[in-house]
Amino acid sequence: MSLRTPLRGVIPPVITPLTPQGEVDVPSVRRLTEHLIDSGVHGVFLLGSSGEAAYLTDAQRLTALEAAVDTAAGRVPVLAGVIDTTTARVLDQAADAVKAGADALVATAPFYTRTHPVEIADHFRRIRSGADLPLFAYDIPVAVHTKLPREVVLGLAADGTLAGLKDSSGDEGSLRRLLVELRRRTDGFSVLTGSELTVDGALLAGADGVVPGLGNVDARGYVRLYEAAVAGDWSAAKAEQDRLAALFSLTDVGDPARMGPSSSALGAFKAAAHLLGLIDCAATAAPQVPLDEAATALVRTRLQEAGLR
Repeated sequence: MSLRTPLRGVIPPVITPLTPQGEVDVPSVRRLTEHLIDSGVHGVFLLGSSGEAAYLTDAQRLTALEAAVDTAAGRVPVLAGVIDTTTARVLDQAADAVKAGADALVATAPFYTRTHPVEIADHFRRIRSGADLPLFAYDIPVAVHTKLPREVVLGLAADGTLAGLKDSSGDEGSLRRLLVELRRRTDGFSVLTGSELTVDGALLAGADGVVPGLGNVDARGYVRLYEAAVAGDWSAAKAEQDRLAALFSLTDVGDPARMGPSSSALGAFKAAAHLLGLIDCAATAAPQVPLDEAATALVRTRLQEAGLR
């Protein structure tokens, strides 16, 4: 489908269901994608951090993306993560995304290598030129180790290189300043927050939508939050945000003695999706450690407390 700009609404970063052997579980990808669309989301984002893109082979990435594109069948736009270390490798990922039928691309700054803002801007321009699909920048310094400079984003928005930004920087002050500058300089540019605990505040400040990992678990909750905000019912938006913030505590159930916070969060999203019948297996990609039975029981409790079971 043709991507409408600015892209607005709830665009979950879809988890990648795996079999116990670590292969992409295509039927579960299809079932989860269908569930998200039925829940009223405005798009889906494949192969991001919640999609474990960094852990998947190129063939696995393509398999998951093709299944989601086929299932979406043009009903909502499909954004494809083309996240890799350098421009040449990202362009290879972008070619696969174009082949799969994605509607837009999502890329980070280069990583492992240290790059200058001029080089980062050139990286995005080369991707946009090479793939000829709308391109979203993904600001996630915790993983990339580079915070996208505000002036770089503004420049790439102004010249049409970028269609939007997914901000997972956690820097709410910087995001607010970016939104103020965008209103002065650029029309049609999407700003999507990846900070699922402060969506109401981001929408009030002028963000266009949210890319919530927790949306894999409660997409309808984020759709209700977004719709309340659009209607100007900030009291209802706050109440929904508070409920989702309580549900987000399921990401903390992993034992810190045996896994990091990323493995705990991804494991919780997958455990919750499995308990809700959305995917067949809660396996995470190696070398991440899966949740144990005690942690999974806590996920079940959090779902019950949120009214999801």
